Amino acid sequence: MNILVTGGTGTVGSHVVQALVGQGAQVSVLTRDPNKAAGLPAGVKAVEGDLLKPATVRSVFKDIDGVFLLNPVSQTEAHEALLALSGMQLADVKRLVYLSVHHVEQAAWLPHFGGKVGVEAAIKVSGIPYTILRPNNFYQNDYWYKDAMLQFGIYPQPLGSVGLSRVDVRDIADAAAAALTSSGHEGQTYDLVGPELVTGESTARTWSHALGKEITYAGDDLDSWEQQSLQYLPDWMVFDFRMMYDYFQKHGLKASPEAITRQTALTGHAPRSFEAFAGETAAAWKS
Repeated sequence: MNILVTGGTGTVGSHVVQALVGQGAQVSVLTRDPNKAAGLPAGVKAVEGDLLKPATVRSVFKDIDGVFLLNPVSQTEAHEALLALSGMQLADVKRLVYLSVHHVEQAAWLPHFGGKVGVEAAIKVSGIPYTILRPNNFYQNDYWYKDAMLQFGIYPQPLGSVGLSRVDVRDIADAAAAALTSSGHEGQTYDLVGPELVTGESTARTWSHALGKEITYAGDDLDSWEQQSLQYLPDWMVFDFRMMYDYFQKHGLKASPEAITRQTALTGHAPRSFEAFAGETAAAWKS
């Protein structure tokens, strides 16, 4: 089976590539920058292209059986996804797995969520057999906070106190590989989550234990978070994420027991815990 992975050099996509290779699939990765493809596993083909360009959309899906569609956060995210979907129709792609977001319809006014609502709707009427994956906030987002924790003892992601069912991207990869290489998942939507609720405070405590040093939660002050974030992120992204964190602080992003049961059946194993992720990551940082 020939599978194309978009976003295949990023945090999620690279794990999807590894999981698919482990299933024996023939994998290609679409990338704007061929230099980023240097670390791809042996046998994985890098394809240079841009989903905003019709030439790419017309050519990249030819002879492809399945697609993992991940569109990175951008101001053109939904447009890229729809162009890709059109290209898949032209090429008669037989299977599509789309990466959306957990509880996407409940906060559709958020740019990070809302763009995916329209894409999901388009996929469902496209005629392409599909599976939609809706992951929660990633454990691996915490890689961004390595310096803040190790140098300053601060955990800065303003997750609030209601709670999120955060997920390990390796579980996302396992779900994507299963949906692309086995039958029975067509027309299904899966929430991808962790086994327990975490908060800003509990996340800091987990990192304190894993790192063997006191890590303090920076708190829920979104004005302060926005000021800090504008130093290294574009203003449109900071605004989007601020609104998202405000939603998390007020409502959380919680999984149902049914979602965990369905995910476990899809991946063949229980969701990985945040405590285990933090322990593995801390050991790697220390070494």
